[in-house]
Amino acid sequence: MKSVDNKSVLSLLKALGNPIRLDIINCLIPGESCVCRIFEQLELPQNLVSHHLAVLREIGLITARKEGKWVLYSLNRSCFVQLKNLFESFSLAKNKKFKC
Repeated sequence: MKSVDNKSVLSLLKALGNPIRLDIINCLIPGESCVCRIFEQLELPQNLVSHHLAVLREIGLITARKEGKWVLYSLNRSCFVQLKNLFESFSLAKNKKFKC
């Protein structure tokens, strides 16, 4: 997520709007993990977790590295820093009036 455009922001928000993907993100906060630990922790089928990991990886929210026969997933922390900065810029916008 180098440049901020509406399409990439919407894709990120859509990915984060899924409860399983949010659970996976929470599983990865302490550090990297393999799919076998994630699906056991979430008590979900391995193929479902693998699908959501692929979506998160494709959008850039997580990264994967191979270690022997294992694939270890971790948060792409720079992407989350950019998201934080984006949301902070929303709260600092003074010229735009928006009513919730």
